[in-house]
Amino acid sequence: MGLMDMGLFLLLFCSAYSYQLETEFRDYLFADDPDAEWLRMETEAGEENMPVLMPRAKFSPLDSGSSKTQTKTLPEYLVVSTSKDQKEVFKPGKGTGHLSDWAKAVLLGRPPSILNIGRVRDPTGLVEVLCHVDRIYVRIKKGVFKTIDAYKYLKLGTCPVNQSTKTHYYLLYLLRTDCGFKREVDQLTISNVLHYKPTTPVLREMPFEIPLKCIFPRTFYSYEVGFYPLLQGGTIFKAMPFGISLALTLQDASGNKLRSDAYVLGQTMYFEAKQSGYTASSGDWRLYINKCFMTRSRDPKSNPKYPVIDNKGCMIDGMMTKQSKFLTGSSKMAQRFSVSAFFFKDASSASSQKLYMHCEAFIGKLTPTQSSKACNYDPATKKWKELYSDDPVCTCCSSTCPSAQPRGKFSLNTTV
Repeated sequence: MGLMDMGLFLLLFCSAYSYQLETEFRDYLFADDPDAEWLRMETEAGEENMPVLMPRAKFSPLDSGSSKTQTKTLPEYLVVSTSKDQKEVFKPGKGTGHLSDWAKAVLLGRPPSILNIGRVRDPTGLVEVLCHVDRIYVRIKKGVFKTIDAYKYLKLGTCPVNQSTKTHYYLLYLLRTDCGFKREVDQLTISNVLHYKPTTPVLREMPFEIPLKCIFPRTFYSYEVGFYPLLQGGTIFKAMPFGISLALTLQDASGNKLRSDAYVLGQTMYFEAKQSGYTASSGDWRLYINKCFMTRSRDPKSNPKYPVIDNKGCMIDGMMTKQSKFLTGSSKMAQRFSVSAFFFKDASSASSQKLYMHCEAFIGKLTPTQSSKACNYDPATKKWKELYSDDPVCTCCSSTCPSAQPRGKFSLNTTV
């Protein structure tokens, strides 16, 4: 947090609070309530730009012999001159030495180069300014002007009025905006000019210029006692190895294991992913297939590859053919699905082609989510539907489904 001072030609008010506004200001004139925004910023800043004196370290005087402790009252921080700072005195060095009078004064909270931070306020309240680390707020009362459209000629540097109320014109800008803000190197100083230059044939108010300057001192001495970490609660996820294995097998339409793995083009192929040797009911758990794709090579990293299931359990090939879909079963610890047989068109031989199905599966909670589901595409309604209801979890299949916390995954492969 930075402490800041402002020197003005006429007025003003200075604040030392930096925060991140959730929404950007709009470029047009009449927008959200700027009065409420101004008041909120002014209130939150509070007195944080002034050093606070508080009881700090306790110590025993070396020359008194007393066992009683005395309380040393120190400020939370002090603003000092950067040019007069002797920080090299506190750099580690070999051997021992004596502290200089300057260093002793700093440690006791009485540095000789304290900067007095003052405020300048316009007693009439016609023009006000709030300075922040990343923005500047300026407002001027409409009563200053007789011209109805005076806002057209009022600018902060090169930036026009961008908000308005019944009583004020507002110029609310981030410092990164190209308004002609000038910066000085020695201190973080932001300066600009609020000017009114009407171009009408006649004048009802005299043109004026008000130099504005926000000064942010660079050097502070902090007298906080130590560092107190704030522990944040939460859950840490770690993928734990399962003492199980999953298998991907070819089946016929009835769910029996195939003895032959030969298909003709367009024939329906049936697959089942399940835990090896598992025959009991699913209980509170369910097997999910994250993705499946086919390649001409046993290597899952090879190309070309054709995605069948993707996007955290969406049967995307079902958008191409009705034959590709998830199938229900007696146990949710096994997941069956079907795919229409195909071959890669750039294959050297279209009459015979060996393909490999690669799948990624995991075991999760029984209730499906957007990151663990089995969604089929219904061409009649052009909507996605979950295999065991809960259709809303499938809405993300048309975009990008979110990832869940880390979990154990299993890579499955079979040959077609």
